[in-house]
Amino acid sequence: MNGIKRNAVKIGFQVGIILKEDQRSGKLTEGIVRDILTNSPRHPHGIKVRLKNGLVGRVKEIKAEKQCP
Repeated sequence: MNGIKRNAVKIGFQVGIILKEDQRSGKLTEGIVRDILTNSPRHPHGIKVRLKNGLVGRVKEIKAEKQCP
């Protein structure tokens, strides 16, 4: 599942994001969502989130649709 719709992304989900500096290469960074930063219900490039490790990027993949501890 992709991360274009805000209601599909929840705090605690394991996701794959693309960082600003990795947009050209398309390299994904995995982590657990700490904050959802996009306010609109959808975004064509993915919902912007902050991971638990502090990295910020746009969701490209939802790895686990259940909340991780």
